[in-house]
Amino acid sequence: MGLVLATTAELALVTTILLLIIATPLAWWLARSRRWWKEVIGAVTALPLVLPPTVIGFYVLIALGPASPLMALLEPFGIRTLAFTFTGLVIGSLFYSLPFAIQPLRTAFEAIGDRPLEIAATMGAGPLDRFLTVALPLARRGFLSAAILVFAHTVGEFGVVLMIGGNIPGKTEVLSTRIYQLVESLQFGEAHRIAAVLVLFSFAALLALLLVERRIGTPRP
Repeated sequence: MGLVLATTAELALVTTILLLIIATPLAWWLARSRRWWKEVIGAVTALPLVLPPTVIGFYVLIALGPASPLMALLEPFGIRTLAFTFTGLVIGSLFYSLPFAIQPLRTAFEAIGDRPLEIAATMGAGPLDRFLTVALPLARRGFLSAAILVFAHTVGEFGVVLMIGGNIPGKTEVLSTRIYQLVESLQFGEAHRIAAVLVLFSFAALLALLLVERRIGTPRP
């Protein structure tokens, strides 16, 4: 049980850190760009909200399999497949949890408005300077919300991690797939205990999110 919990926490933490790094520039571009086709990109990043997890898991599994062109590029480095590995789980989680990072960050960046950035520009701050010293601090609420949502959502993943990871004990088994395995073997008592822990964790995550929303006000232009 301890190893399953550690794997789950590691997967959620790695996914959260990577998604905050990946989603920040993308959310900034979506919030600031005036190109008409930006909503096409926005819709693509939001697809995991409406797609069944098995669909995402299936395509990621194909992409990470030994017959994939992507794996052919990695074969000279001794990597034939990333399916049924922890790295594969992280890649699948990045796709599955992407909207939960993009949406809060985009909303936070849009709420900043133009005025603070224009004031910084008049004081000689360049684009990168304005982003680092003005936009990021004002969007702190979005970053906290994104981190909580991504971490909690990754902990609760089932379909994607089961298809990509295969629920290998000690390697890719996480709490959600552990519950599935226990129910299959009719060990309802242990399944109930783990499920109760996840219910409490989900409640704590939502409560933390509400507190963030209440205590850190929306940035005003």
